[in-house]
Amino acid sequence: MGRHRPPKNGRFRPLCPRDRLGSITGVRGREEQLGVRLLLRTTRNVRLTDAGQQYFDDSRTILASVAEANEAVSGTNAQPRGLLSVTASVLFGRIFVMPCIVEYMQRHPQVEVAAHFVDRVVNLVDERLDVAIRIGHLPDSTLRATQVGQVRRVLCASPAYLEANGLPEHPSDLLQHTIVSSSPVSPRVEWRFGSSANPLTVRMKPRLIVTSNDAALQAAAGSLGITRLLSYQVVEELQRGTLKLVLEDFEEEPWPVNVVHREGKFGSSKVRAFIDCVVDRLRAHPHLQA
Repeated sequence: MGRHRPPKNGRFRPLCPRDRLGSITGVRGREEQLGVRLLLRTTRNVRLTDAGQQYFDDSRTILASVAEANEAVSGTNAQPRGLLSVTASVLFGRIFVMPCIVEYMQRHPQVEVAAHFVDRVVNLVDERLDVAIRIGHLPDSTLRATQVGQVRRVLCASPAYLEANGLPEHPSDLLQHTIVSSSPVSPRVEWRFGSSANPLTVRMKPRLIVTSNDAALQAAAGSLGITRLLSYQVVEELQRGTLKLVLEDFEEEPWPVNVVHREGKFGSSKVRAFIDCVVDRLRAHPHLQA
């Protein structure tokens, strides 16, 4: 489809103005060959059709496979090199992934790493990232996943808060407590308890809603109320005694922790080397074996 940048919001973007005529002319020839319109052209912009978007995505996948095949045949596959992009949630990245990255870069001096630590699910394909560490049950996809551990979803509060407000004995008791939620901002939050065979859902109305787990942790440790976090996130506070677990008998089944990657069939030495490192380290970590 000519020399162009990936489309943004469906818009076709040549590399520079002088490429515009050649790029669009080349696409017209391809449209005639395929018998399908790939672009919608107006006086103001050029946009991909649905068929054009599919054609672009499939072509990009094929070109990536060709690049991997070239790498494998050329012998550069033996030595990790180039840029590796990794994503994880903020706290998990700081606690668990950064030590893996440091070890990996010390072992392989020809690699660079871009670490994206964000509290949202990043689409590896759309954002062209190599590896993600995901917590929770994975949807069906073409991505490859290796389970490295599991964590619990726990409720916790400070000893001072529990002394002043009492200890909840059943999830329904939470309706009488101050709730701190680290969910996306919404006036209603549902917390699930128990096993998948015998689930219980309680609809909360949090007094405080935050969009980061660090903030929820700080609020709970400051005796504002009860919050729900993952077990690895509260290890230090439990050890120091600044937080206590509540309603442990009603916890959900543990959530899996997976290393997910979009490596193609030819493989990439930089991806394989990082996965080997991170899988070994995470599987050996006691805080990920709930």
